[in-house]
Amino acid sequence: MGFYAELLAGTEAERAEFLAIPLFSAAVAGQVSLATYQAFLTQAYHHVKHTVPLLMAVGARLPERLEWLREAVAEYVREEYGHQEWVLDDIRACGGDPEAVRHGAPALATDRMVAYAWDTVMRRNPAGFFGMVLVLEGTSVNLATRAARAIQSALQLPDAAFSYLTSHGELDQSHIGYFEHLMERLDDPGDQSAVLWCARQMYGLYGDVFRSVLQAPQA
Repeated sequence: MGFYAELLAGTEAERAEFLAIPLFSAAVAGQVSLATYQAFLTQAYHHVKHTVPLLMAVGARLPERLEWLREAVAEYVREEYGHQEWVLDDIRACGGDPEAVRHGAPALATDRMVAYAWDTVMRRNPAGFFGMVLVLEGTSVNLATRAARAIQSALQLPDAAFSYLTSHGELDQSHIGYFEHLMERLDDPGDQSAVLWCARQMYGLYGDVFRSVLQAPQA
């Protein structure tokens, strides 16, 4: 069994618990209010804006033996640059105030997830960050496009309100194959353990972000 398969098997329980969060079934059924969708976008902005800085930190801290992985990180940076602005554009298109979100504070759950990601990169093993990549991109592939279509139909919002969800559903589909290729090359047991550990923690932390969205005040 290659490491990618081991990674999926080793996170199966956490992934199942994550996917059982009620917001996901509500989203793909189109049973999400405008306020809930705006709350989701707000928290998305507050973690997406850290993606490129985190990737840059990963690239800077990887050891020379992982130069091939640093090259991949550079590609991820090019792919992910500016995506937080897509989220703000979506907020504007569905009637929200993007500048209030930009200058506002994240929910505590979002802050914790971002803090854990930075701790992984700066204090633990920077390769572990790919555990977060698995969680976020895997979620997009499984849910983003279906949820976007259902929510758009239910709320009668324009296409311009779904650039983040729709693009990530499509983009991350291609990313997953690339991610699998990278994980198959990651052969150091310490690096593998770091990725697996981070993924397990991220399923819980990212799940808490979605739970916080469900608890957000409704307009």
